[in-house]
Amino acid sequence: MINKLRCKLIVVIMLLVSVMLCVIFGLVIYFTQTNLENESISMMQNIANRPLQLDAPNGPNLPDQNIRLPYFVIYLNPEGEIQTTNGGNYDLSDKDFLNELLDTALSTNKQYGVVKEYNLRFLKNDMHGETSIVFADISSEASTLNLMTKTCSIIGALTLLVFLGISILFSRWAVKPVETAWLQQRQFVADAAHELKTPLTVIMTNSEFANSDEYSEEEKSQFISNIRTVSQHMKSLVEQMLTLARSDNGVALKFESVNLSSIVTKSVLTFVAMLFEQGHQVTYEIAPDISIHGNEEQITELTGILLDNAGKYASSKGKIWVTLRKPNNHKAVLCIANEGSQIPEKELRNLFKRFYRLDSARTRDGSFGLGLSIAESIVAKHKGKIWAESKDGINSFYISLPV
Repeated sequence: MINKLRCKLIVVIMLLVSVMLCVIFGLVIYFTQTNLENESISMMQNIANRPLQLDAPNGPNLPDQNIRLPYFVIYLNPEGEIQTTNGGNYDLSDKDFLNELLDTALSTNKQYGVVKEYNLRFLKNDMHGETSIVFADISSEASTLNLMTKTCSIIGALTLLVFLGISILFSRWAVKPVETAWLQQRQFVADAAHELKTPLTVIMTNSEFANSDEYSEEEKSQFISNIRTVSQHMKSLVEQMLTLARSDNGVALKFESVNLSSIVTKSVLTFVAMLFEQGHQVTYEIAPDISIHGNEEQITELTGILLDNAGKYASSKGKIWVTLRKPNNHKAVLCIANEGSQIPEKELRNLFKRFYRLDSARTRDGSFGLGLSIAESIVAKHKGKIWAESKDGINSFYISLPV
């Protein structure tokens, strides 16, 4: 699918460039041809209007035209027969040649035209009852247009090759976000299916045991209890997946001025009892009256995710620190840190990937590897920044939000 999208993008770009080049070069050739034709006709009109000044051996030298073209003039009597000719650039002794040109010129109602066989342009003129036909050579005009056409074709071909290379690079760059999203979606579906497969297997197995006559009522009760526990586990997973889906779909949130200090304080007080029972000592320092423009429910969920994460991955009886400060008038920084195993530098960037767990073999205590992904999406909606640091046995998660 991605390759097809790239190919379509390249084809569209090349078609647009081709049409644009054809229009540009076509206009250049058209205006050049029109200009040369107008100059030629203008010179021929001057020749026709001043027949007595046309004895120069190399054609007219008209200061107001700045053009010199080989020419000759045929004068006709009232009966339409050749009366005389004038022009020093051609051998005018061939009467058949002159009559052929004359027939071609008189066969059209237009004042001027072209005899393509001889590369001549003619102009008919009636003045004082006398008819004259001026013929001018257009070989240089045709050569100029042919040379321009060839030059435009070469430039166009080279330009298309350059744009082909650019379009290939551009298509890779433009499709990269789509490719990343597509791969993430496929990975998300695969990981979700994997996460759901195990609890579904457990539910099916326990339900079969619960309906079997081989087990006692006490054992069946335990099987049902297992089904309930695993079902709650699945419910939590599905809820987190729906949260991410809503985030990906850009569901609109109601934003208003909220007291970040109050939200963080309430979240800490909610978790402190549970963390204390787990053997963790919680220390918090929260600057008062820090307000941000955001969604209170989402910020509460964000704080809860980080506190829950700190409790799960803190070392046994490890300390947990919560700090909220306002380093300047533009942002507020929340830090939730815990004592725990050192996280390698290369792993810090992966912590916010969906279904990513630093140690998949360890007991997860209900963790699916989605919490930090949800936290990242919440921070992104609030136009903030989230990152992790690990140093000297302390793992810290920082959130910077505009105030």
